[in-house]
Amino acid sequence: MAIAQAIGDTIEDQRTPPPDPKKRGRFTPYLLLLPGMLWLAIFFAVPLVFLFSTSLQTPVAGGEVGEFEQTFNFGNYVDTLTDEYYYVPLFRSFIYSGIATILALLIGYPLAYMIAFKSGRWRNLLLVMVIAPFFVSFLLRTIAWRQILADEGVVVGALRVVGLVGETGGIYPSALAVITGLTYNFLPFMTLPIYASLERVDPRLIEAGSDLYAKPFTGFRKITWPLSMPGVVAGTLLTFIPAAGDYVNAELLGTGKNSMIGNRIQYEFFNVRDYPTMAVLSFVLMACIFVMVLVYVRRVGSKDLV
Repeated sequence: MAIAQAIGDTIEDQRTPPPDPKKRGRFTPYLLLLPGMLWLAIFFAVPLVFLFSTSLQTPVAGGEVGEFEQTFNFGNYVDTLTDEYYYVPLFRSFIYSGIATILALLIGYPLAYMIAFKSGRWRNLLLVMVIAPFFVSFLLRTIAWRQILADEGVVVGALRVVGLVGETGGIYPSALAVITGLTYNFLPFMTLPIYASLERVDPRLIEAGSDLYAKPFTGFRKITWPLSMPGVVAGTLLTFIPAAGDYVNAELLGTGKNSMIGNRIQYEFFNVRDYPTMAVLSFVLMACIFVMVLVYVRRVGSKDLV
């Protein structure tokens, strides 16, 4: 009887399929994503909702300065974006950051190329030199450029010798000084991603181009440049986005005529305490950058970024 029962249990166990390990672990990826999603929800999505809500507020009638109430006034966007005091610095921010990004690319790409292919045993030292400015405060680095570009500085003195600057002319403060500061401060963000892409390029591909009688420029245009595009796209984004919202360089290296949108946001928040206008400017800046980045990435078509 016991033997029959054991045989029956064995047959029943064979009829019952074992649990599928794939079904058991199908929730594992979601659990791994949960901490990151919570972080983004708490520190990005929620503040963004509060920022948008603040942009629709209006001052309380008879209230104190800085006291507002929620009225869902979308006219704040129209009033702010049609005011020359605000939309001119917004355009100026994109112009300055765009020029600084182009200059950083022109400087950073040859530097990254040299480190990746020509540096030899000096590669690590050169990489340390690229990131060395990060060991000093962003503010101190910008203040240092005030001394470098001052009228009695070496740069202006050299430009006067070659006749590019008059005896009474100068660079600081000016738009040129602001763009110089932006280019310098964000140059490592351009150089390092490009280096990371170039470092992964197989040198045998470049040698194969030479064996097929490709000229150096043709080989660069057909082989090296396309393979380095993920780094170029990442570098331009990492340079343009923070440069567009920067206000330290314009504050320290420029004048009121060189103010960027970040300076307007900082002034509205700390001095005027006009929080809805500050929120409108911040939200519009983020929206413009998001659209520009989306168009740029789709235009470049770099699939290696994902």
